[in-house]
Amino acid sequence: MKLAMIGAGYVGLTTGACLADLGHRVVIFDIAKDRVARLRRAELPIFEPGLDGLIGRMLAAGRLAFTDCIHEAVQEADAAFIAVGTPSRPDGGIDLSQVDAAARLVAPALKPGALVVIKSTVVVGTADRVRKIVSEQRGRFDVFVASNPEFLREGSAISDFMKPDRIVLGFDHQAAGQILDEIYAPLIGAVPVCRTTTADAELTKHTANAFLAMKIGFANNVADLCEAVGGDVNAVMEAVGLDSRIGRAFLSAGPGFGGSCFPKDTRAFVHTGRSKSAPQHLIETVVTANAERSARLAQRIISQAGLTSGDTVAILGVAFKANTDDVRESPSLEIARRLLEAGMQLQVHDPKAAANALHVLGQGVAWPADPMDAMAGAHAAVLATEWDVYRQLDLRLAAGAMKGRHFFDFRNLLDANRVNDAGLIYHSIGRTTSRPEFAAICQAAE
Repeated sequence: MKLAMIGAGYVGLTTGACLADLGHRVVIFDIAKDRVARLRRAELPIFEPGLDGLIGRMLAAGRLAFTDCIHEAVQEADAAFIAVGTPSRPDGGIDLSQVDAAARLVAPALKPGALVVIKSTVVVGTADRVRKIVSEQRGRFDVFVASNPEFLREGSAISDFMKPDRIVLGFDHQAAGQILDEIYAPLIGAVPVCRTTTADAELTKHTANAFLAMKIGFANNVADLCEAVGGDVNAVMEAVGLDSRIGRAFLSAGPGFGGSCFPKDTRAFVHTGRSKSAPQHLIETVVTANAERSARLAQRIISQAGLTSGDTVAILGVAFKANTDDVRESPSLEIARRLLEAGMQLQVHDPKAAANALHVLGQGVAWPADPMDAMAGAHAAVLATEWDVYRQLDLRLAAGAMKGRHFFDFRNLLDANRVNDAGLIYHSIGRTTSRPEFAAICQAAE
């Protein structure tokens, strides 16, 4: 099939490249001419493992193209995907102006019977809104609108597309469903497919992310309790996660959730509930607790390490999670910002996200290329993002290079005994000692 993708951001690039890999001919449109020029050379504006190679292969195969001309992208397309940004508004709702603009842009160029597919994360009712815009622009109702939410995790997006837990196809006309079935034909049969209305598909995306965020928030609450009573949150969650009704995913305690999805989507879920007189009290609590967590952890670093203004803190990782360069609403970046406000000097390392964090933390921060250099001379070190490179740190060498001895592992990435044996004072989330034998017992019982 001939497909158009409106928006060359994270979702548009990943989805477009994967659709091309399924055998479709895909043209990705973006209004930024310089971005389009770079993408034609397979120069990506984002980091996602494997995506640069996939885009390069699809360009070479002739199944993927980039353009800044909307007619070139859309006029022959069987379906046009809208994959533009939906940022938060100050009231917690989402700004649909880019979706509206995309709908107005594609409407005149669509051929009769084509399908507009909303890939962006939107609130319930957006498909109806887009359907109205497109019909008004065309002066008739001769195209269809569908909702096809994405469930891509940064760092594993290609695998998530090709081997998803499920595909959600939301449509209100049978013809739209038939087009969607044809688009996803190579995957249908291998994975569950949920065919539903556009409204239900829109609700599914926000509901799923709200629930996952709630699991993270719950794990962090339990971590606080473990710290108060001398428990080990890793041991507790390992045992809890073995319950098939619960599962292990998203039960890792840490500095809180961030990124482009969970913070925005939970706020939007809360806003929708309030606006429809159906408040989502559980998620409201999660949103509030997550917003407060970074400030609490920053203060914990200062108090437990006995820091004073002018002391140096090493921050290891500012991406919101490993295997991405995304720093949007990153809890580690917020911790760093709070430490700066308290007068600390920062030496920050991240293998991929340093450039994106510069504009947030400013020029007064040191950005060494090696994590060991970041720890040199520091009064305290904070492991804030779970990059694999930090698992391999030479802790004895780091201890000798640091001025202080406090090491904060806010991802519970390292073994406490290993850190302590290196001469550092280990602080983690929700545990006082490491208990590797417990994990070994659980694994043996599976």
